[in-house]
Amino acid sequence: MFLVLTASSDTYITNKIVGKIRTTDANVGRAGTLDLFKLYSENEISGTTDPIEISRALVKFDLTPLRALTASLADLNSPSFKATLQLFDMLGGNTNPADFRLIAFPLSQSFDEGIGRDVASFGDLDRANFITASYSNGTNNAWFVSGADAQGLLGSDDIDIISSGNLQDGDGLKNLWKSQYFATGREDLSLDVTDLVSGTLAGQIPDHGFRISFSGSEETDDKSRFVKRFASRHSSNRALHPRILVSFDDTLFDHSQDFYFDSTGSVFLNSYLRNQLTDLVSGSALTSIAGQNSLIMKLVTGSFVKYVTASQFTQAGNNVAGVYSATFAIPSNEATAYTGSTPLSTLISTSGSVTFDQYWESLDGTVAYHTGSLTIRRLERTAFQSIPKDLDFICTNSQSIFKSTETHRFRVFVRDLNAQRFAAKLPLRLKSIIPDEVYYQIVDKQTRKIVVPFLESNNGTRMSSDSDGLFFDIKMNGLPMGRQYGIEIKCNDFGVSERYELANVSFRVE
Repeated sequence: MFLVLTASSDTYITNKIVGKIRTTDANVGRAGTLDLFKLYSENEISGTTDPIEISRALVKFDLTPLRALTASLADLNSPSFKATLQLFDMLGGNTNPADFRLIAFPLSQSFDEGIGRDVASFGDLDRANFITASYSNGTNNAWFVSGADAQGLLGSDDIDIISSGNLQDGDGLKNLWKSQYFATGREDLSLDVTDLVSGTLAGQIPDHGFRISFSGSEETDDKSRFVKRFASRHSSNRALHPRILVSFDDTLFDHSQDFYFDSTGSVFLNSYLRNQLTDLVSGSALTSIAGQNSLIMKLVTGSFVKYVTASQFTQAGNNVAGVYSATFAIPSNEATAYTGSTPLSTLISTSGSVTFDQYWESLDGTVAYHTGSLTIRRLERTAFQSIPKDLDFICTNSQSIFKSTETHRFRVFVRDLNAQRFAAKLPLRLKSIIPDEVYYQIVDKQTRKIVVPFLESNNGTRMSSDSDGLFFDIKMNGLPMGRQYGIEIKCNDFGVSERYELANVSFRVE
């Protein structure tokens, strides 16, 4: 799953010289861009030879939507949890520097965005600015060092930015700043801030955002760098607003429709009460069946019986109400008899598949909660095939408009257009093919810009599966409103990676 956290406040602070005066009290909180520049001996000011003028960006994000997910889906300690800070380039026809590095520090004190707009003469006065961070209780709260430049160890007093600290993650004392090199100067900013976001949610790092600036000596050398410009949260193009792209693995794989001998798979049981997932109950006291090893799943064919201990399904360390799973494997050379003295392996080799009666029962076997069937097949082994699958992906429940408060589950039906069809006199309900490794990405249909890319390394946009096919959830609150979106598919199947488009999906968020 992915989650987009947009900036809740941003601005940049500067000591630029205008009319031989430093504009250290200027505020540009309502500007449409975040401008980063360094000028060396470009302007004159009394008493200074070769003056240096700089700017630094301040950006804060509302982590509330992510905090809500840490109690259900997101596990901050999981290696799949990733957070990327992204700012988007706004060249706008201006010249830009090249061959430089930007650095981002966690802020140690809060800042006020302000309402200034003047980015020409820097004549609007407000907080934040180069001297003052914020205003509260009738008092201006100044930076400890002008330009938000007092840096120190996590937990230290009298600092503006945090340079290093111990996040109790086993890495000991480490640098907490992040940097990126810009070769042409036209690149977007993309920084891995996973540990910083995790540390903030854990209460280890103050939740004040980031200071972004030129790195190290690039602010003090004898070279001018003008101007690296990013879109701010006040840009008219919402797709370019600063954001943190959070992703993590929330996939669920139910192999009920594609279970194979000699391979471990999982099957699921869902329990509903009035269309809501609800725990199974046991005994006269109606005690909820929850936790690990709380059920038995039994498979039967002929005289062959297999018992598998089942558990309540968990995500991010939390039990999911009403969802249970059993994970197991049956070897194709299973010697246990299924009838008389004939072993199950004989049935597997002759028929290629075996259909088992499936029973979900209480641990003592006295209560049956569900009865069904499960077909297990032999692994696919073929000679060389020159005709590849021609997969067709169809979303079965898309809409044209979603509210920004919605979380929508997209269901995807997959068919092979090259598959052999058989004539039938009665209508047939085709079952979806369920490829194992399928990812999605979201694109802006007008600009073709990728809004959320394929996130394969951590399964951030990998589709889940159940007995009906593939599915995935999208939280609409992270997608810029008013744009038209489409969904593209990447399928890794039989060692071949192919890309497709969900042609019947086109939606807008309002």
